[in-house]
Amino acid sequence: MRYCFILIAFVSLLCSCKKESVNKDADVLVRVKGFSLSRAEIDKQIPTGISHADSLLMAESLVKKWINDVLIYDVASRNLGKEEKDEVEKLVEEYRHSLVNYRYQEQLVREKVAAKLSGEEKMDYYKQNQTKFVLDKALIKGLFLKIPVDAPALSNVKQWYKSTSESALEKIEKYSIQNAVTYDYFCDKWTDFDQVIENVPIHINNVNDFLRSNHFLEISDSSYCYLLNIREYLPMGSEAPYDYIEPHIVEMMTNKRRIDFLKKFEKELYNDAVKDGDVEFFDKSD
Repeated sequence: MRYCFILIAFVSLLCSCKKESVNKDADVLVRVKGFSLSRAEIDKQIPTGISHADSLLMAESLVKKWINDVLIYDVASRNLGKEEKDEVEKLVEEYRHSLVNYRYQEQLVREKVAAKLSGEEKMDYYKQNQTKFVLDKALIKGLFLKIPVDAPALSNVKQWYKSTSESALEKIEKYSIQNAVTYDYFCDKWTDFDQVIENVPIHINNVNDFLRSNHFLEISDSSYCYLLNIREYLPMGSEAPYDYIEPHIVEMMTNKRRIDFLKKFEKELYNDAVKDGDVEFFDKSD
């Protein structure tokens, strides 16, 4: 059964022109057992861009769910035993403590630790730990093309993609705008070989062996021609290059700073509390 007052409220909620609230209850959409649900709370849960009809249906569903939750909570609160209620209150308080502590610590970290790492700091960290950064995948530099087999002048592209000249690259770029399904140029950055080769209908048993013996790959199926130029490669098991591992270095250094800062913060807080007499120890042996 649809509730008329809900639908009326939905219409007023979703209208582009809204009247200014005249009192604190003006935004209340429904009230159950002393709990109130506001239009604003429903409004922020409805995605932008959906149709008016879908907005009404979604809003009605959210309101009904909220009402059911309140009714179940009311029944549960009245019928749950004292021991269970006490246990719930204890869990809620523990969670509240943990949440407040976490939010405050994250705020401190953002304020004190989030300073941008310099290039020199990152490079020093990389040099000190270089042997630890071992690739668990092969990396390549080059370019990849996926072109329909019936595309015009395909034989020219098969020559251009093997060249390292600027003129050949310009020809490929112009050609790809109109004809290529995929044109990926990554001669200037290390790229995961697996991510590239997954677009090609080929099975490779040993990646390192394949890269050692193949600089160009040309494969066709009934629909497409796949062209891969491997200009440089780093086999699996080799040391990771700095420009590839840099994001990971930033993450590691930031996390270390965070841990060090929080340890120092907790230690100083503890020592100050003991010194100021805010912590009382009791000897139970007395």
